[in-house]
Amino acid sequence: MFGNTVLAQVKRADNIKMAAITRFLRENDLSIDTTVDVFITVTQNDRLIACGGIAGNIIKCVAVDETVRGEGIALTLATELINLAYERQCPHLFIYTKTQNEALFKQCGFYTITSVPGMMVLMENSATRLQRYASYLTTLRQAGDKIGCIVMNANPFTHGHRYLIQKAAEQCDWLHVFLVKEDTSRFPYEDRLALVRTGTADIKRLTVHRGSEYIISRATFPCYFIKEQGVLNHCHTEIDLKIFRQFLAPALGITHRFVGTEPWCAVTAAYNEDMRHWLQTPSLPVPPIELVEIERLQYHGMAISASWVRKLLVKKDFSSIDKLVPEVTRDYLESMFVARPAHSVNGKLESTLTGEK
Repeated sequence: MFGNTVLAQVKRADNIKMAAITRFLRENDLSIDTTVDVFITVTQNDRLIACGGIAGNIIKCVAVDETVRGEGIALTLATELINLAYERQCPHLFIYTKTQNEALFKQCGFYTITSVPGMMVLMENSATRLQRYASYLTTLRQAGDKIGCIVMNANPFTHGHRYLIQKAAEQCDWLHVFLVKEDTSRFPYEDRLALVRTGTADIKRLTVHRGSEYIISRATFPCYFIKEQGVLNHCHTEIDLKIFRQFLAPALGITHRFVGTEPWCAVTAAYNEDMRHWLQTPSLPVPPIELVEIERLQYHGMAISASWVRKLLVKKDFSSIDKLVPEVTRDYLESMFVARPAHSVNGKLESTLTGEK
């Protein structure tokens, strides 16, 4: 193609080549993303001059050496990344990239969702997909002057989650709860969703929604899923919150967003502070959303959390777990340790959680 230019795929297991990619990204003011499972590299005379990675349906870690910019290398790299994503059966693509690459990916059929000016941009390969999702949400809109929203992971659903939902619902004409959709938690998404819906069935004026790729997902807020490492990128929180405020909240008429106070997790605490800014700043051309913090429910002086439950589960300490979770969650967790074929367990859980016989 361009003299001695070679394109190649690099898997994460190739430590020598991954080390070279890591160095190259650092030279271009980027860090390696641990979620990327395959890279496309471009080398010229055995020198790495460009690379980009794919994590699920997200293209990221795109860098091109400044000495070859404007020579068509970037477009070749972008095309190769997109083709590889399609081969991996990921037709719905997002791209996280530096602002300087925005025009390049527009040439490849991508459209900007939102950006952090001068720093990064989130794009997808559809001009209408986000608008269609927002239009769908309008069909679930409820009347009222105070419409609330909670976004939660519930991994698994605890008394703390239920308390937050109950207290928020008491303050609203209607409350919308979105369950983070990424299926990367200890418990499968469908199980988490069923636990929340069953555990809140008696709370009035409440809709529990499936999550989407537009609200705390690996596309909109990747740092959320590696928070155990204490990683927080304020650019990512800005992207996620701008999408929520500009597209999702108006569709449902959301006026307030509720969160629990965060005494433990520094990432979530910082996210709450970013949330306050981006939901209320007058710099965006949409109505502000008030952030309401509700004091976390405690047990024996400690805030109840899903991570606490998971630690107890490792010890099979069900007597302690019983104090922290609703009955439906306790039954579900206990069933994980019942010796029976996997499909039978799933069948039992489904009937327990959905009410089906």
